Amino acid sequence: MASLDPGLRIKAANADFFRLVSRLSAGICGRSIYDVLHPSARKILPQHFTRLSNGHGSRFVERVVAVRGHDRVFSAEITGIAIKGEGDDLSGVVVLMCPDNEPAEAAARPTKPKQMLSALDARILEGVATGASTVQLASRLYLSRQGVEYHVGLMLRRFKAPNRAALVSRAYSMGVLTVGTWPPRTVPDFVK
Repeated sequence: MASLDPGLRIKAANADFFRLVSRLSAGICGRSIYDVLHPSARKILPQHFTRLSNGHGSRFVERVVAVRGHDRVFSAEITGIAIKGEGDDLSGVVVLMCPDNEPAEAAARPTKPKQMLSALDARILEGVATGASTVQLASRLYLSRQGVEYHVGLMLRRFKAPNRAALVSRAYSMGVLTVGTWPPRTVPDFVK
């Protein structure tokens, strides 16, 4: 649990929150809640926080990817509860973060691995995630069918995925593809 000021900066948190994000109090107090969340959270949480600050609800629950330490990610359910001050103004937000139970190897995934995709690989991965066929991708990207298949094969090996569905699933689980947007986009941190 963490307490945020109206500017969404962390004012205080309990020991479980510090342990969950693997940081000390001095390292995160006074910083934005987004500093302990994956960049994809910036696409889905602002609307929830805006609704709380405008008085259009008193709480929200959302699935997010959070950051443990500086180089690991985990998925969690985040609940935001508005704290009202005098005159029904928002005086703060209490955030509860409940992590999913993951195997130990999943908790060790890097949040910002080396830049693993070229710009072309990123466009092909986005196309695969939308369900585009090899022929559609080839015509859209001005490549041959074999060129598309070559890049897909490289990504299958790089992500250790047996097929396209597993490739997309692994890309989402590693935070390579944005969460909560359509069409899917690759996070720029992963592109060379």
